[in-house]
Amino acid sequence: MAKTDPMVFRWAAKPSPRTDARIVLVREGRLLAGESLTAEERRSIQRWLTAAQFKGKAGTAAWCQGAPGVVAAGLGAEKDFHAARWVRTWAAAGRLLAKATAVERASFEWPERAAFTRPVDELAGLAAEGLGLGGYSFDVYRDKAVARSYVFEWVGPALGRARVRAAIRRAEIILAAHREVRDIANLPANELNPLELVKRVRPLARAAGLSCKVWDMEALEKAKCGALLAVARGSRQPGCLIRLAWPGRKDKPRAPVAIVGKAVTFDSGGISIKPGKGMEWMKFDKSGGMAALATALMAARLELPAPVVVYIPAVENMPGGAAVRPGDIVTARNGKTIEVLNTDAEGRLILADALTMAAEEKPAAVVDVATLTGAAVVALGHETSAVMGTDEALTLALIHAGETVGERLWPLPVWDEYGEMVQGQFADLKNIGDGTAGPIAGAMFLKAFVPEGIPWAHVDIAGTAWVERESAHGPVGATLAPARLLTQWLANLR
Repeated sequence: MAKTDPMVFRWAAKPSPRTDARIVLVREGRLLAGESLTAEERRSIQRWLTAAQFKGKAGTAAWCQGAPGVVAAGLGAEKDFHAARWVRTWAAAGRLLAKATAVERASFEWPERAAFTRPVDELAGLAAEGLGLGGYSFDVYRDKAVARSYVFEWVGPALGRARVRAAIRRAEIILAAHREVRDIANLPANELNPLELVKRVRPLARAAGLSCKVWDMEALEKAKCGALLAVARGSRQPGCLIRLAWPGRKDKPRAPVAIVGKAVTFDSGGISIKPGKGMEWMKFDKSGGMAALATALMAARLELPAPVVVYIPAVENMPGGAAVRPGDIVTARNGKTIEVLNTDAEGRLILADALTMAAEEKPAAVVDVATLTGAAVVALGHETSAVMGTDEALTLALIHAGETVGERLWPLPVWDEYGEMVQGQFADLKNIGDGTAGPIAGAMFLKAFVPEGIPWAHVDIAGTAWVERESAHGPVGATLAPARLLTQWLANLR
């Protein structure tokens, strides 16, 4: 099996005698299993559940002692069901299986007499995604990393239906793109500078049928992208702007939707340098761009009908001799002047020019994605991303897509009154607010670069873009949130 396929999905009418692991579900201490499980096996598992006090908390999974080869995956209470918890449960199971090197074949059979609020095909697709997300590992730099693969069988008539198979095949496409981009997103800054990112993006784009255009520093100068260049000049590594495009259905031409993703390959803070503690995580300040890249690949590989353009401004934010200084005033592509009061608020500067470029294509909607503010983490933690925007229908569509795939969003306002926070003293705008409502201040700044009449939403992923400690349901590193959400949103467009 190929190294790029750590898990291969297959279908079977009944469990194979060669199966090393079977997944069963547990809800509030009650076993939910398929009809092929024998009465004795059910009793053994139920005894273990009682003895181990495994109630089936959502997002947990464990090997059943006394029932060899059985993985119990917790669903939580029926009333608390949510796609995010369902995906997390399967991610926990996927992580157990990925770490069990003796497992060569695993299986799951849809449980008898189990009630769910979502159809089987949707849940099976999300389960498949969860297995892959949880089983992911980034081992490029490990001396003893060993590539392994196993077969996962979907057992029985309920999981063998055409709609279910299609949902799982779709999940396979999503997982492949997710895995490829996640490997890039986890690279350290000494391995991935902006132009190295271009080298990795081009072959992926070509293979997927995406067009790819890159503006280098000279081209950005000609394009009058002064805000982006102000950040890029502080590093020895040149910055750039990447544009990817998927044409969608050629027989039904329409305006594209635009996605803009911030890709700061390393963020030192610039002259307004960050504290040393925790700075190593700033290699993940490129996460918005990585999510945008993954979304473009998923849209192309799934052959979604909606046309999409993706802009990825890529820079390294460093305090070099040519770095922008606090107090400098720069001019963005749309002519607005910006007072730079803090060079560590660089993401909104590079997004400003990228948003202007995207808006010039007269898109049906623009969504930008960025690890923009630490204040978003303070407000919302790590369970949800913040969403703000000028169009309620767009915001609700994104929230709905997130609820569908288990990548949650929480709305914050962008009322006109908040705009006073980013009005400059010596220029049109300043790049930080007054210290309050940080996520909203960032959004109000970005709003100035999307013309009225174009629906726009901003997603702040500062709390969800990466994980700093391994958990039962996932590894340390990049998550690529909200790529699956954005792909679902694109799929929903009609």
